[in-house]
Amino acid sequence: MKFRITASSTLLAAALLLPATPSFAVSKEIVQLQTQVQQLQDAVARLQQSNDERMGVMKDLVQQSADSVNRMSQNIDTLQKQMQVRQEAQNGKLDQVSGQIQSLNDSLDEVKARLGRMEKVMQDVQSQQQSMSANMPAGGAAGAPVDGNAAPAPVTPPPAAAPARRGKPSAGVPMSAAPVEQAPLAPAAPPVDELYKTALGDYMGAKYPLASSEFGDVIKNYPESPLAGNSSYYQAEIHYRGGKYQDAIREYDHVIEQFPDNSKVAVSHLHKGQALLALKQNDAGVREFRALIQRFPNSPEAMQARSKLSGMGVTVTPRH
Repeated sequence: MKFRITASSTLLAAALLLPATPSFAVSKEIVQLQTQVQQLQDAVARLQQSNDERMGVMKDLVQQSADSVNRMSQNIDTLQKQMQVRQEAQNGKLDQVSGQIQSLNDSLDEVKARLGRMEKVMQDVQSQQQSMSANMPAGGAAGAPVDGNAAPAPVTPPPAAAPARRGKPSAGVPMSAAPVEQAPLAPAAPPVDELYKTALGDYMGAKYPLASSEFGDVIKNYPESPLAGNSSYYQAEIHYRGGKYQDAIREYDHVIEQFPDNSKVAVSHLHKGQALLALKQNDAGVREFRALIQRFPNSPEAMQARSKLSGMGVTVTPRH
């Protein structure tokens, strides 16, 4: 097209530069040349108009494409926000369900503790009833000797000497004093069930310092008992709630390593990972979540760990 325009311009310039001749001397060739120049000019004008129309159409198409891209970008942003909101809602629901499950477990432990205390009270009442039933005939039979020795009765040993007596009472001492003198000595430490139930009751009552001390007594006096694993877990929970994440991690590790069959192992993995994240140790937290998923893949704690990893943009299993 540029070549045609250039040729037309050249011919037009040549026609204009030709020497002027009289009108009667205009040849037929010049008329034909002028006609061709006019035709070329008309063709150039038509090409320019067609080009302008095509450029207008292309501009419209480009604008429409840009509008479509913008709409698609807005739709993608909206979808991403919706997915993020749903993900956060799902994470919140998983956290809520996990918290409810943990609360139910704690409530179950509390109910067990209360039942244990009720059983202990009933056993004490039964023991007292049996003791009273056993002592009533002995008191009736001993009435005659006491009356027969009424004269020496006022001569009694000093009160401080009474606890030192062992075995059968002397003739001048009433039989009713025998049960007091023969009472069994208290054990060095209460039974593990009783210690644990008392500690759990204080924990449920938010008496955390007292509960921590009582759980420590369970661990100290009965280190091999499964309840010692539970006690370590609750001590870790007390540290976690107090913001002592490093101490909590140490107790969670004690549960995981020393009591692998304990029911608190899965939740110990989960809460240990959360404590590591709270300490900004994200890589260690991710490893802990992955260990939980691998060890307990179908547990509610594993579901929550998957949700945490997904929210962090981390794959559940590491890429090799």
